[in-house]
Amino acid sequence: METNKKTRVPEPSGALPLIGHLRLLGNQAPACKTLAAIADQYGPIYMLKLGIHPLLVVSGWEIVKDCLTTNDRTLATRASIAAGKHLGYNNAILALAPYGKYWRDLRKLATLQLFSNLRLDLLKHVRAQEVQNFIKELFTLCSKNGNHSTRVSMNKFFEGLTFNISLRMIVGKRYSSSTYSAENSEAWRYKKAIEKVLYLSGIFVMSDAIPWLEWMDIDGHVSAMKATSKELDSVIRTWVEEHLRKGSEDQQGKINDGECDFLDVMISNLQPEAEISGHSRDVILKATVMILTLTGSGSTATTLTWALSLLLNHPTALKLAQEELDTHVGKGRWVDETDIENLKYLQAVVKETLRLYPPGPLTGIREAMEDCTIAGYYVPKGTRLVVNIWKLHRDPRIWENPCEFQPERFLTTHADIDFRGQNFEYLPFSSGRRSCPAINLGVAVVHLGLARVLQGFDITTIGGLPVDMTESPGIALPKVSPLDAFFLLLLLCILWRSISKNNRTKKTRAPEPSGQSGPRLQNTCSHCGQYGPIYTLKFGICPLLVVSGWEIVKDCRTTNDKTLATRAGVATGKHLGYNHAIFALAPYGKYWRDMRKLATLQLFSNH
Repeated sequence: METNKKTRVPEPSGALPLIGHLRLLGNQAPACKTLAAIADQYGPIYMLKLGIHPLLVVSGWEIVKDCLTTNDRTLATRASIAAGKHLGYNNAILALAPYGKYWRDLRKLATLQLFSNLRLDLLKHVRAQEVQNFIKELFTLCSKNGNHSTRVSMNKFFEGLTFNISLRMIVGKRYSSSTYSAENSEAWRYKKAIEKVLYLSGIFVMSDAIPWLEWMDIDGHVSAMKATSKELDSVIRTWVEEHLRKGSEDQQGKINDGECDFLDVMISNLQPEAEISGHSRDVILKATVMILTLTGSGSTATTLTWALSLLLNHPTALKLAQEELDTHVGKGRWVDETDIENLKYLQAVVKETLRLYPPGPLTGIREAMEDCTIAGYYVPKGTRLVVNIWKLHRDPRIWENPCEFQPERFLTTHADIDFRGQNFEYLPFSSGRRSCPAINLGVAVVHLGLARVLQGFDITTIGGLPVDMTESPGIALPKVSPLDAFFLLLLLCILWRSISKNNRTKKTRAPEPSGQSGPRLQNTCSHCGQYGPIYTLKFGICPLLVVSGWEIVKDCRTTNDKTLATRAGVATGKHLGYNHAIFALAPYGKYWRDMRKLATLQLFSNH
């Protein structure tokens, strides 16, 4: 038994003194593909020597399951690497923090406060509005040509979409496309810095293998990390200071109503003097903002770009996705998040995209906190581990024609496989303690963004040529070349109606019955039949909007729910309602929120 315990993991030959197998990682190919080629020769588990550190690389689903279940706690900590030190506020960011109290507290905050289903539901209007703005910009661009078609660089549009969704949800900011593209603007500086972080986090750094060489900075990556970190911090620090200055006694009420962003939530949960594992509150706030915007904007935009690229190279799949939208949503309204559940083929397209191009092709580097046994092999304390997700998703034992784009597999042979970490042959967001806490948010943005593009536009490649699918190095496996495509407007009617809400035409008034002002309320039903499901009545000096169509009611109760949340000051509220103190007629504000909370949690709760 003792002999079996000490069985060593297979190791490629050719390790050199001091540097070990570093030469194998010296090319410009993405690391996941280099490690996959070694796995083809040595199998789904092998050991590399990278300087002074042994690195265990696994890609077989059975071994991955062993790592992320039986040995998940043993392998739960992160290795200390240059990216964590210089880009991650000395390992204060959640993704690179070592396992311990600090990581557990931060993970708990992210799971229960930032990415809970309640929080995401409260902020769904942000996603809806930004996707609508995104479609409006595409519409405006296409409308400049008389034939309603134009060439579009979609990766830039997707970056703008995910950037604004992330910033609005995290720090309450958004930037117009012109500001986003204006050199040296705050948005432009932050975007460029994020791009550098995505690149620098996904490349090999010499000092990670041989720590005492860091002072030499042979490859220049450490200097680049320090400069990028300084640029990021200068912007994030401004955002944090703005939030700290605007703090108000009503902040908690706004948080409960979804009016506050993630940074407000974090500030409310961390005391000013808070210090966890040597990290001050300001450092924790800045580190968390950085990692959330990094993963929320960069990797999500990359996934959208890959998804559309795959569909353009597979016209039949593109047509099937658009036909599904026509069937389940139609052409009279925009698809929204509530429709996604019925769009099974669209879901399959996204799953297949995440299989071929996972947002994290390699998991973050873990480190064994004690000796353990993996797949029958002895793994000593201090061994580093990466799971090659890219290779795992191309295992021919699991996936027929693993390198081909076949969304149908997720409707037939793999219909029961999900991406939430319970199926170990498919782990686009990893699994176990170190899995991504923002899965629901990222997938929701991808589904809605892709669905709107497919519903509103007919898209073709430039000159009928296939899209270049070459990957470049980086943490999220970005495309080497931009995604350019021709866009032709399909749904001119709903596109124009949607744009009108936010353009100058938003001044268009609802229909108003002719004749004497001030008709009696009991006559509104006849007006509905004559003037449609939305019209305005004049009651003295007060205009009254009357709606009855379900689509319009939904617009009032979702997108505009907060705008329309207060009560009008009427005689009943003043004289019968204790001067508007009764709950039903109270104006929107702190008093109403406190009363609503009392009623919901204390008076009418299930308990």
